[in-house]
Amino acid sequence: MSRIIPFRGICYNPIKVSGDEVIAPPYDIISPEYREALYQKSPYNIVRIDFGKEMSGDSEGINKYTRAKQNLADWLREDILQQDDKPCFYACEIDYELSGEKKRLRGILALVKIEELGRGIYPHEATHAKPKTDRLNLMRSCLANISPIYSMYNSPERVTSCILDKVCEKEPLFFAHDMDGAVHKLYKISDEPSIELIMKELYDKSIFIADGHHRYEVALEFKKEMDKKDGAGNKPWDYVMMFLANMADEGITILSAHRLVKGLTRDEGVLKRLSSHFHIEKTDIPEEGSDITKMLAHEGRNTFGLYVNGERQWYIVKYKGDSLMDMHPALRNLDVVILHELILKRDLGINGIAYEMNIKEAIVRVQRGDFDAAFFLNPTEARDVEAVALSGLRMPPKSTYFYPKLLTGMVINKFSEY
Repeated sequence: MSRIIPFRGICYNPIKVSGDEVIAPPYDIISPEYREALYQKSPYNIVRIDFGKEMSGDSEGINKYTRAKQNLADWLREDILQQDDKPCFYACEIDYELSGEKKRLRGILALVKIEELGRGIYPHEATHAKPKTDRLNLMRSCLANISPIYSMYNSPERVTSCILDKVCEKEPLFFAHDMDGAVHKLYKISDEPSIELIMKELYDKSIFIADGHHRYEVALEFKKEMDKKDGAGNKPWDYVMMFLANMADEGITILSAHRLVKGLTRDEGVLKRLSSHFHIEKTDIPEEGSDITKMLAHEGRNTFGLYVNGERQWYIVKYKGDSLMDMHPALRNLDVVILHELILKRDLGINGIAYEMNIKEAIVRVQRGDFDAAFFLNPTEARDVEAVALSGLRMPPKSTYFYPKLLTGMVINKFSEY
């Protein structure tokens, strides 16, 4: 069972800095050019801690990690950052727009007791091998969680959600805009009755990692490392900072990462190899693919869009069903599994693929000859994430893209006694 606790968060002082100047996206989506732009925005931008630049003359004793540690200490001393006097939960509300529709995501920032995956905390997709040394070195140096892990829980009772509804009626303590214009607002939950209700509701809830599998694995590795040094027990590094959203609420959005493939022959050969498991229809839509999302949503599950270079023709590919009976029931009817296991692996024999969120960009890359075809699919649903995770299984990599991305720097968790 997962244990959720409040913490003495470190937040920017809104009297001294503006959120738009100091907050940054997650480090793994920041390009070198954008990192430089963030550096220029403010001498207090969180990127200087979370994703600092390497400098000429860096050494084991002076480097981006030691600078991150020094920045954290200096900004606290200068009152740019402030640590709360007592443990709190933090409400985060994100107002964003998607395809012309206004949406709102709410959740709490809390500390979650670190467990081995599968013991109350569940991953949902396989991850690509990714170096963890950078994140470990940052954690070792700063002794802090700088950015949260995005996770979900399922509570139809909505106790915490109702608390958030009331808290978010007030003026936010801090706010910032992301690159897409979404507004991220921060609120504090410090009253004991609310804290107790939240802890009670979430104590035995399963937690599903939505975005941040690697960060969780790093936190787990750091805990084990520190336990060897100091001994196991109730230590600050036994917990990791998470954003927790209720699957029973509206606002959680999962987007599709479409697949680009190489190694296909002429269109007719591709269609023939797919025809035993799929109904295939030509379709006339704008070549840039502007209508494919609506078309797939209308057709529903187990339907795919296919754009093949050659004649630059669009196809709708509909699964006939019952061809993956050798797979677990939680997986066999998922679009992303049908695409990877049946279409790409069994029917077409393709292993090397690339991922692209932007439909127009995917088409351009195919037309340019970088790839032979693009497959488009409907987004994975949150209930599928839950079912797969609770079954102890994992979806293929990039099965989900949770949107919007959480901003880094809204709250920091420094490892100290609570």
